[in-house]
Amino acid sequence: MKRYGKTVAQQCRYYKVSNIFEYMVETYLNDNITTFEKLYRELCKEARKDFIDFLLSEVEPIYWREILKTTI
Repeated sequence: MKRYGKTVAQQCRYYKVSNIFEYMVETYLNDNITTFEKLYRELCKEARKDFIDFLLSEVEPIYWREILKTTI
């Protein structure tokens, strides 16, 4: 089943996590790039923007470039 256009709350419930953005970053850092890409694609447009805000404010700058390249 393909999931697209999901909100942050919907993703947190579906994946049983308290913060989908943290889960996505952990997934990426654990070298599960394909899973990260899938999670990102599932987010609605607004949630994708919120993820970028989260990335730039909560994640170490050393990881920004690679994660951002993966999202585009």
